[in-house]
Amino acid sequence: MSDKKRPLTTPKKDVSRRKFLRNATVAGAGAAATAVAAPHVAKAATVLKVQAAWGGGIFLENAKSYVDRVNKMAGSGLKIDLLSVNSVVKTSQMQDAVHRGVLDGAHYVPAYWYSKSPAASLFGTGPCFGWSAQEMLGWIHYGGGKDLFNELMGTLGLNLVSFFNSPMPAQPLGWFKEEIKDSSQMTGLKYRTVGLAADVLNEMGMSVVQLPGGEIQPAMKSGLIDAAEFNNPTSDSDFGMQDVSKHYHLASFHQSQECFEVTFNKKKFDSLAPELQSILEYASEAENSNFYWNNTLSYADDLIKLKEEHGVNVYRTPDSVMSDQLKAWDVVVDRISAEDPFFAKVVASQKVYAKKVMNYLLLNQPDYGIAYKHHFG
Repeated sequence: MSDKKRPLTTPKKDVSRRKFLRNATVAGAGAAATAVAAPHVAKAATVLKVQAAWGGGIFLENAKSYVDRVNKMAGSGLKIDLLSVNSVVKTSQMQDAVHRGVLDGAHYVPAYWYSKSPAASLFGTGPCFGWSAQEMLGWIHYGGGKDLFNELMGTLGLNLVSFFNSPMPAQPLGWFKEEIKDSSQMTGLKYRTVGLAADVLNEMGMSVVQLPGGEIQPAMKSGLIDAAEFNNPTSDSDFGMQDVSKHYHLASFHQSQECFEVTFNKKKFDSLAPELQSILEYASEAENSNFYWNNTLSYADDLIKLKEEHGVNVYRTPDSVMSDQLKAWDVVVDRISAEDPFFAKVVASQKVYAKKVMNYLLLNQPDYGIAYKHHFG
């Protein structure tokens, strides 16, 4: 064996190998660093074009409240662009526009598409079975109403998904040229209302005209109609009804429960991520409380202004009128039910819910009028 020492240098092939591994490691780290440092490109928010049936006033504020809730919860994923009345189509054309995809959505009331099916009015301005709008919404959400509505959409071939919210207090009988003391005074009057209420008041002997809200005051001023209702003291004040009449009657069964319908194009809705679909739905439910608290106070404040600042005489509608309204409702509901099995099916479902729920509520609720008179006279 030789006594010569082994060389201290590393063979060229080992150097090349180490250099390769070192360079590969550096290159790999650089690639990873590049991937981490690459700027995040956010996906553009889906924008829904939703038209409201309201050009201003408290109902447009309500529509904005719903939209604000959606936009805040959806963040960068979804944005509703709220359009006011007639921005794209007329109110009477809104449902068709959403169905066709001309609009992504609409904010209105079911009575506005009553001409498609009398049953539409049952989801907003139907007969009173002793219940309020609160219980009607309970029926929609928990008593089978939503399934029946979807069945109606299928029957009509409408590509829509709808949510219902905002339990409206009973609508006033409205504005007249003189105080109504008895039901007989209603006969022959030219009167404005919408939905199934038109059939009911026609049955009572009135001549009913269905006009958009903005046309009510001019029509009464010109004498085209003798009397009218829209919805509440705040909206009525905004329309200037106090300038054409000083006789305002509260309480009525012609539209004793109503709510908003927020409707979306079904194809567009189905394309959204599940969490965004849920936001559209639950923002609607949240509006129930907001609407009731906000609007009730506004209506109360504006009723005081109508009396104290504008000299309006405010009356409670006589029992004789409301009793005759209920009789007229029976005639109308029986007639349409005989012609339309689906209408009859919806009415039967509502009666089951109302009988059960109102039995409890009417037994349990004290007469709040007694406490009110005790404190305020």
